[in-house]
Amino acid sequence: MLITRILTALVLLPLMLAALFLFPAAAWAGFSWLIVVLALWEYARMVGMSVPRQACYLALSTLFAAAAWLGHWRMQGFEHGAVLALWLLLVPAWLAKRWRMPSGLPAWLLGWALMLPAWFAFLEWRPNATAHDALALLAVMGLVWVADIAAYFSGKAFGRRKLAPAISPGKSWEGVYGAVVCVAIYVALVDHFGWLDIKLPLWGLLALALPLTAVSVCGDLLESWFKRSAGIKDSSRLLPGHGGVYDRIDSLIAVLAVSNALRALGGM
Repeated sequence: MLITRILTALVLLPLMLAALFLFPAAAWAGFSWLIVVLALWEYARMVGMSVPRQACYLALSTLFAAAAWLGHWRMQGFEHGAVLALWLLLVPAWLAKRWRMPSGLPAWLLGWALMLPAWFAFLEWRPNATAHDALALLAVMGLVWVADIAAYFSGKAFGRRKLAPAISPGKSWEGVYGAVVCVAIYVALVDHFGWLDIKLPLWGLLALALPLTAVSVCGDLLESWFKRSAGIKDSSRLLPGHGGVYDRIDSLIAVLAVSNALRALGGM
């Protein structure tokens, strides 16, 4: 399984980097929407939407994304505040209470609340097809990748105390600690190389990295709970060794949305 994961990653990573650094703005919007809409399709399957409803849901979502791109829509203060409330208050409560997945209209709204802010963040962190903007977005995505990889190997090596055994038995507190340490080192390197144009001292960036790491973990746990509630192991089988697209971006959608909201509201 590990070899399959690595081989798939060796294909996906160059594709993502090529799109990030080489695509013009319109192509990047379409590419990032493809990522998001595939995850939204997997989410729709998890909440039990019928195939016709899935088609309607994805069509409406794509029409909205097209209108947003053509109309140059961007998220505003209220929407950013709602994103922070979702990920910093509602999701932790959801995990603590282990609420079941919604159905009907609440399920539609939840899917949009999870996925659409991430897509806007893909665009707003990279407003122009420049290397500077691409590096800034890569730095944010890199935080998620570093946290995920560090948590996996730290958990494998030192994991003793379960983080959320009723949701994801394989995750441990030791994995979280490893993620925090590695993310701190990563943020120091990113700051040294000047990838992020954020006027904060290093200690301020490190102070922001801790809650973003926690948000990354919550995004992962939320999708794990969705899968457990739906009785499935992977969101789909689109990515060999990795499961589905939502499996790969569950933490990323959370960190992108929260970091973009913090930046827009003056916190970054």
